[in-house]
Amino acid sequence: MGRLDGKIALVTGASRGIGRAIALTLAKEGASIAVNFRSSEAEAQRVCDELTALGAKSARLKADVSDPKQARELVQSVIKTWGRLDVLVNNAGITRDKTLRKMTDEDWLAVINTNLNSVYYGVMAAMPVMIEQNFGRIINISSYVGQAGNFGQANYSASKGGIIAFTKTAAIELAKYNITVNSLAPGFTLTDMLAKVPDNIQTQIKARIPMGRFGMPEEIAKAVLFLAADADYVTGQQINVNGGVYM
Repeated sequence: MGRLDGKIALVTGASRGIGRAIALTLAKEGASIAVNFRSSEAEAQRVCDELTALGAKSARLKADVSDPKQARELVQSVIKTWGRLDVLVNNAGITRDKTLRKMTDEDWLAVINTNLNSVYYGVMAAMPVMIEQNFGRIINISSYVGQAGNFGQANYSASKGGIIAFTKTAAIELAKYNITVNSLAPGFTLTDMLAKVPDNIQTQIKARIPMGRFGMPEEIAKAVLFLAADADYVTGQQINVNGGVYM
């Protein structure tokens, strides 16, 4: 018996990195997984193949969650396919790193729309079915950068800080329906996004982390699993999985 047997989970941005690890981890505990992707169709299919190998049911669903229409239709597709939605993991995110002096309106809006507005769209679309079920687990992936800030990431830090604040209000409003809303704040994690950082900068970053290493996507996924499966009396909180880089 898995801790999520019979549960339906939607993971946005699930074709790689942290999203892929979350999808696989939830599936190992019995959940059926809706694998959302925007452009990485081949990678999303590979994730679905991995889920099938685990014996899990899955659906590959293309949608740009920065677009309100597509984001809401994505949630409705999950409900149409499985009749319910139990776990919503708002994971999709992008970066457009520049100092404020060089940042454009397009850089700002692309990150805010993908990272923050998508969370609002997803929650708004999932709320009705979760209220009807009298059950829901919403996990929003923020970042330690949303707590501490980071040079060259004004747009990213604003989006991730906004997720933390939004999570608290949504948790207050939805608690009476047995819907918990929590956020997760990863530190520097070994993903394609971090791999683009030059080696010398990666060395400097590691020197700031008390544990002396980057996190693994699977370590982030374990915390998501806790919030989805075991944290029945936890809501409105942020869990920091960051190796001690921000305390």
